[in-house]
Amino acid sequence: MTKFQDLGLKDELLKGIHEMGFADAFPIQEAVIPVLLTGRDVVGQAHTGSGKTAAFALAMLQEIQPKKGIQGLIMAPTRELAMQIAGEIKKFGKYTGIRVATVYGGQGMGLQLDALHRGVEIVVATPGRLIDHLKRGSIELGDITHIVLDEADTMLDMGFIDDIQFILDLAPEDRVMSLFSATMPTTILRLSEEYLKNPKQFLLDADDLSGEGIDQAFLVIKDRDKMKYLIDFIKPVKGQIIVFCSTKYRTRDVAKFLHQEKFDTVAIEGDMSQSRREQSMSKFRNGKVDILVATDVASRGIDVPRVELVVNYDVPNQEMVYFHRIGRTARAGAKGRAITLVSYSSVGDWNLVKRQIKVPLTDLNKEMGIEISIPDPLKRQVSSRRYGGGSSSRSGGYSRGRSGGYGRSGGYGGGGSSRGDARDDRSSGRKKYGDRGDRNSYGGRSRW
Repeated sequence: MTKFQDLGLKDELLKGIHEMGFADAFPIQEAVIPVLLTGRDVVGQAHTGSGKTAAFALAMLQEIQPKKGIQGLIMAPTRELAMQIAGEIKKFGKYTGIRVATVYGGQGMGLQLDALHRGVEIVVATPGRLIDHLKRGSIELGDITHIVLDEADTMLDMGFIDDIQFILDLAPEDRVMSLFSATMPTTILRLSEEYLKNPKQFLLDADDLSGEGIDQAFLVIKDRDKMKYLIDFIKPVKGQIIVFCSTKYRTRDVAKFLHQEKFDTVAIEGDMSQSRREQSMSKFRNGKVDILVATDVASRGIDVPRVELVVNYDVPNQEMVYFHRIGRTARAGAKGRAITLVSYSSVGDWNLVKRQIKVPLTDLNKEMGIEISIPDPLKRQVSSRRYGGGSSSRSGGYSRGRSGGYGRSGGYGGGGSSRGDARDDRSSGRKKYGDRGDRNSYGGRSRW
């Protein structure tokens, strides 16, 4: 394997890398860093956990000069991912003197203005809040030399295409730009053709979208039985666990139930205030709690190496969301497990997801001797969704409504604003780029 010291990085960066415990570069880092250092643009198809953050961050830190104004701009779809990226850059650049600011909706503008006023060289931002700063004049792009679009497919799905184009049109044409995306739909390719100059393409991880390296299993049961089996699955686990739910109400109920069962649990969902979300994430990331219950707001931007198990308490209503969820385990080449609890009304959704999985799946119904008895009306239901379809929800959860099973009482982990996921998502009322308006045929409360 290639060593970081063989990539031409300066000593200050190598010192930070060494302190983080890294010596060998991952394939995407080995491929991308030398190309970016030559000044050529890059398009990379890379799944979460492949090391792409270090690939673009190290190349940017190598070239940017301290105390010369904002020279690097990184755009990400969610506040959690923006904070994750900024944290990694600070670690890599610990000895460079380069300062980083993170700007995103949901945090007070004053805090961000103070950070910018002290002087920074790199800004990590969600598009909506970045435009707020551009209009205020608190961020200027005239000295930008490096731009990164991370999780570009998600940004387009969330309706950010106009914002991204507005921002890129304000940036200097003479810059090094990289675009990273888990998938490469036509819209992404069109964006790269318009704004990137002769980019070198790296499709190193296209096959990894199957979830290879993760032991994946599923269990088809009645919705009301999910709590029982959830407890059975998490009791033997020694590492950390993430439980994904479809709605904020479901998230609160599951977190409350686990808390009552004496599990160390925190929750993250859209109606929580930003400070409470950060507090919950900090506890989980630092290993102070064992279980995180979350809507899909957390399926991007969690890089916790100790996550041993991901449980899909609800089947996501987008196929790609499944892969982003399970990608929270088996980080950076480690092993992990993912279990999906499939209610009878979600069998059609699960069948669509299974078509995209290219590795063997464990059928827990057969393994555990649990019979499936789906009522005839549900057997005739057929989901109308297409691959990658669906629309985002301000609750962060690709919600199907206030579905299922355990009511709305308790509100564990709730509180904060009722505005849903912060303004950085800016997807309320906006038609998703390429959205066909397809909807899941299931919804509402179900005893199944």
